[in-house]
Amino acid sequence: MIVLNGGSSAGKSEIARHLQDVLPRPWLTFGVDSLIEAMPRAMRSSDSGVEFAPDGGVSVGPDFMALQTAWMKGIATMAHAGAGVIVDDVFLGGAATQQRWRSVLDGLDVLWVGVRCDAATAAERERARGDRVPGMALTQAAIVHEGVVYDLEVDTTHTESLVCAKTIAARVRQAG
Repeated sequence: MIVLNGGSSAGKSEIARHLQDVLPRPWLTFGVDSLIEAMPRAMRSSDSGVEFAPDGGVSVGPDFMALQTAWMKGIATMAHAGAGVIVDDVFLGGAATQQRWRSVLDGLDVLWVGVRCDAATAAERERARGDRVPGMALTQAAIVHEGVVYDLEVDTTHTESLVCAKTIAARVRQAG
């Protein structure tokens, strides 16, 4: 199990795709963006779901948290069944989010990877993508890492995502 954590536009999804190419056996990848897209549209703008503020802030409510917990448990079940799983997440709660993951991943070998990117670089990527609320990258760049303990950190500011993926894959092979 590999858990990638980083702010918006840090490069997690691209690293996850490259990991699928360079790891020696098939791995599934799941991202928090897919979870949000799977939720009813009404939850994407409600106090009980997830709200994206005009300044890029993100707040989540109890319905979002309940569905996210179910999603986490489902992913953990696949990993417990023997699937290689890569998670691409944004730990809005920092260490508290990591603890939520730790509780459902108990008993699994997990590689915790911090995906860092200079906030200005991530903000420029965010602008170029055009599918994010402006300000998310700046808001999330530091807070998602607060109190989080990693086995490995990569930085996509000046390092290509494929190189980051190869670094992570080498660590997986060492552990396996």
